[in-house]
Amino acid sequence: MWTTEQRQRHDRAGLRYPSDLSDGEWALVEPFIPSARRGGRRRTVDVRAVLNGILYVLATGCQWRALPKDLPPRSTVHGYLTLWAWDGTLGRLHHALFVQVREQAGKDASPTAAIIDSQSVKGAEKGALASTRRVSMRARKSTARSGTSWSTLLACCSAPWSIRPASRTATGPSRYCAPRAGCFRSSR
Repeated sequence: MWTTEQRQRHDRAGLRYPSDLSDGEWALVEPFIPSARRGGRRRTVDVRAVLNGILYVLATGCQWRALPKDLPPRSTVHGYLTLWAWDGTLGRLHHALFVQVREQAGKDASPTAAIIDSQSVKGAEKGALASTRRVSMRARKSTARSGTSWSTLLACCSAPWSIRPASRTATGPSRYCAPRAGCFRSSR
């Protein structure tokens, strides 16, 4: 049950969007955001606004192109998201917040228990060596996958020209067969 103190602590009324970071949350996150690289142009974008944009997309599930205009451009927000995922910033941030939440709850920093369901136990009883070998082997490529894609392409080539989709650009070449062509390769 929510108390008055908890409601005041988690109140998001003063923020532009409910997904925006409060000043206290930003103070926790800011040390994990890498500073601008040396050399080159100065960073002109507000990193807090970029993080608010990432959180907006995650909270609302909207498309990148539906990002509100008062946040940084979608290319900037997406670029920082991919950069931080690539250089490990998001992983370090997640781990630090995870440890802090566990310590606030009075638990050890890392979990000490594991849950094993009955299916895992049954698989181990039948033959651990065979099941682990099967898991560690690479999957073989299916022979049926090429038949499906070729049947789709052949259906495209055999359809009347009037119902085929147009090319992406008015002047560019079509991705589909030319009229009365024998196969899809003739247009390439």
